[in-house]
Amino acid sequence: MESTKKIGIAGIGNYIVGDEGFGVHVVHYLEENYLFPDQVEIQDVGTAGIYMAQFLEECDPIFVIDVVDIEGEPGSFHFFTLADVKAGNFQMRMSPHQLGLLEILEISKLRDCAPEHVEFYTVIPKDLNDSIELSAEVEGRKVEIAEMILARLAELGVQVTRKIP
Repeated sequence: MESTKKIGIAGIGNYIVGDEGFGVHVVHYLEENYLFPDQVEIQDVGTAGIYMAQFLEECDPIFVIDVVDIEGEPGSFHFFTLADVKAGNFQMRMSPHQLGLLEILEISKLRDCAPEHVEFYTVIPKDLNDSIELSAEVEGRKVEIAEMILARLAELGVQVTRKIP
């Protein structure tokens, strides 16, 4: 079953709450600018909660893009693995979506369908007011994070094609 799993890219966040929608903005950018092979599943997960269980069970590895609620400069990038998050090796509170994500992963584990590799690509938000626009600090990270995801795919031997405008 492991060999049939896809590589998952999940953009998490509330699109209408400013920087909270960062993950969704990044996956939209990827979908608008690149063609992905069938082995890659890209999801605008939004705030789907338990409804993302099927996606999580069908993909491994999974690259999660979201905001994180930790001390630091707005717009700063922070990378975590699932092991980092579960081990609690640092004092942090991930966004509410990732708490739900961890719970869903535990349910998937009970069903023997959980992915083994989950990576979190996160930024600290600046503006969480009602808006579909990202703050300048967070907007400046969108392409950078997208390129990190593309580099990870390349490391895994996945060829992605840039769309011609």
